[in-house]
Amino acid sequence: MSNQHGDPGHGDSPAAWTAVVVMLIGIAAGTVFFFLQMPTFVWVCVGVVALGLILGAILAKAGYGVKGPRFTPKSHD
Repeated sequence: MSNQHGDPGHGDSPAAWTAVVVMLIGIAAGTVFFFLQMPTFVWVCVGVVALGLILGAILAKAGYGVKGPRFTPKSHD
């Protein structure tokens, strides 16, 4: 598939992957702590999700986003 329309991709960059993985870990752990009725750890996990969002933005500004100079897209043959 070629990139005929100038589509930058679907967030397939190190910044996006890092943000999503950190947020998924926070959500999964938060769900477990919610069912174990441990509200302090649920709020810690909310902070982990926010950290993932911030980390993704920092990495994108550092050049690891889809249009960043440090990102080299891989071909999808």
